[in-house]
Amino acid sequence: MGNNKELNDREEKLKFATKLLHFGSEIDSTTGASSVPIYQASTFHHEDVFNPPVHDYSRSGNPTRQALEDYIALLEGGVRGFAYSSGMAAISSTFMMLSAGDHMIVTEDVYGGTYRLLTSILNRLGIESTFVDMTDLEQVKAALKPNTKAVYMETPSNPTLKITDIAAVTSWAQENELLTMLDNTFMTPYYQRPIELGVDIVLHSATKFLGGHSDVLAGLAVARTPSIGKQLKQLQNGLGTVLGVQDSWLLMRGMKTLQARMNHSEQSAAVLAAWLQGRSDIDHVYYPGLLDHPGREIHEKQSTGYGAVVSFDVGSGERAKQVLNKVKIPLVAVSLGAVESILSYPAMMSHAAMPAEVRHERGITDGLLRFSVGLEDIDDLIADLDQALQG
Repeated sequence: MGNNKELNDREEKLKFATKLLHFGSEIDSTTGASSVPIYQASTFHHEDVFNPPVHDYSRSGNPTRQALEDYIALLEGGVRGFAYSSGMAAISSTFMMLSAGDHMIVTEDVYGGTYRLLTSILNRLGIESTFVDMTDLEQVKAALKPNTKAVYMETPSNPTLKITDIAAVTSWAQENELLTMLDNTFMTPYYQRPIELGVDIVLHSATKFLGGHSDVLAGLAVARTPSIGKQLKQLQNGLGTVLGVQDSWLLMRGMKTLQARMNHSEQSAAVLAAWLQGRSDIDHVYYPGLLDHPGREIHEKQSTGYGAVVSFDVGSGERAKQVLNKVKIPLVAVSLGAVESILSYPAMMSHAAMPAEVRHERGITDGLLRFSVGLEDIDDLIADLDQALQG
């Protein structure tokens, strides 16, 4: 698909909903099958050693995984995509573009796994990071050092849903010859396409909204330029952090319904956020679609929707645990972005790796809950949450 200019030009003109279903590999060219074949093979025969096949070993490339990688590159508007064994595999492999002695600027309330990677693994390898409130561009600029090489954004951030002005940060980063990376897990390419705003590498925990069914672990990366794509390919192949073919196929199947799922979940999330904000026993509600969200105007400038994640503070860790134990409909679990609603407790789940004092500085309190709204009827979800909040 990636080498067929005529096909690419046609696909670029298609609307997003159509691209989700007609991405270039949706029909097998050999058999006419309506699904990408699963090439369950580790190696590939060379008919002629002077003219090797496109794929020779599945760590380096596999037709099933290639179809997925082309698929996400098309959706994000990049030149090349890569599929990894998890979201953290995608992030850690990408961070390997940096070398000992390099420094990066990072969103302060970043996902806990990314924080753990930076503060307990990469720091031992001589790669340092500074965490800043990226809602304030001046703080980003102030963090610049002579050895700064990259800026890592997460917007909306996890779990307090702070908004970073992507274009502003990227423009400043380009002036200073810095590599820009952005975790687009919450918004997905349906709502937000950072490459169009100049971001160099877009990352996903595809386990979440892209997969959408709590049944696959996967990560994705998309490169803005051929040179960055070449570096990512070398790292993916060298580290061997690739996604298996069965999971590649499952992820493609999940991605086909992305727009329909996101539309439904976002509508419900807006209703849930408004309902929570109307309660006197909730300390704070975090959702970019709320009129009083401080980042709403910037978010609307760079995204076409508000997403399906609502975070809210119930006042104390004791009350948060009470709610977690009393809800009946959502999964109480790590993760988000599935057809079923998932209620998470960042302090003990996604951000458990972050020391309590660091969490609290970033607004991740002991009373904070994160609700990923699924496809259930919103009236049922609200009634269930209401009884859990009663005490």
